[in-house]
Amino acid sequence: MKSPIARLSSSLSALALCAGIAFGANAAEPADAWNSEAIAALQSIVRDATDLPGPIERATPALVKVDLETIEREAKLADGTAFRYWTFNGKVPGPFVRIRVGDTVDVTLKNAEDSHMAHSVDFHAVTGPGGGAVATQTDPGDTTSFRFKALNPGLYVYHCATPMVADHIQAGMYGLILVEPEGGLPKVDREFYVMQGEIYTEQAFGAQGLATTDYDKLLDERPEYYVFNGAAAGLSGDMALKAKRDETVRLFFGVGGPNKTSSFHVIGEIFDKVYSQGSLTTPATPDVQTTLVAPGGATVAEMKLEVPGTFHIVDHALSRAARGLVADIEVEGPQNPQVYDTGNTKLTMTGH
Repeated sequence: MKSPIARLSSSLSALALCAGIAFGANAAEPADAWNSEAIAALQSIVRDATDLPGPIERATPALVKVDLETIEREAKLADGTAFRYWTFNGKVPGPFVRIRVGDTVDVTLKNAEDSHMAHSVDFHAVTGPGGGAVATQTDPGDTTSFRFKALNPGLYVYHCATPMVADHIQAGMYGLILVEPEGGLPKVDREFYVMQGEIYTEQAFGAQGLATTDYDKLLDERPEYYVFNGAAAGLSGDMALKAKRDETVRLFFGVGGPNKTSSFHVIGEIFDKVYSQGSLTTPATPDVQTTLVAPGGATVAEMKLEVPGTFHIVDHALSRAARGLVADIEVEGPQNPQVYDTGNTKLTMTGH
């Protein structure tokens, strides 16, 4: 019987072989095959933060079908840098799944024929072996399925759970599933879907061309890139979150990881409510500046936007912003000098 160290060594050897298969074709291409123009032309991997279903209006449980396809594809990681992602449904994070407590969920997982790897899915909302991963170990070109009943309301992570699990997660295979409580959540003006992750590359941060996975860095927990929704600064510019002054927004936030805890924070705002650890059956905590979210964990945060401008979403381990971990909320509307004044507008306090 092999020792744990020997088994780990064998697993890493197999992973190295798999990595060679997954990336070997790219390594054989001409040096200019991954120039800046080719990378800029790639389809975006970033899931729009508004890409999530609306609140559930039905009052009784139902049978809900969830169809996932695991797709491996190259996409832009940063300016001038591409990466071969492994995804659920072609984007990072995977689709936002929204169900109600008591629902029965029928999950189908298809692994694309051109995949190099087997994949699976583990829903943290599942009560059952492996969260579904045992039932969904799926080879390229195959399809698997399982059913589960949603017993506990809350916001939960799902991810691929095929060994080496951390590798599949860092490559983009994670998402969120919301199990709404009976009666749903309080009404807000806008909802957004944001997830944090890490990517471990052989090439240094900012190196141009196709980046490939470094397994030593992965095991040592030394990422080169930190990402929101799959790419460095992916939720900025045209992909920034957009809202209007005086609206209340809800952020469904999760950490795919695989390794780093997030100190989730919005610069220039205070969360009016935080549903700690994604629990929806305990009272929300008011007036929160920064909230910890563990890898494989989630939170729900709400805030009213009293002032216009650009607000940055960050992990308050702020060195990570220099490695891509920043997103923007662009708030439109008239200035509100009663709340915030830069000196260009006279501030008049009521009663003074």
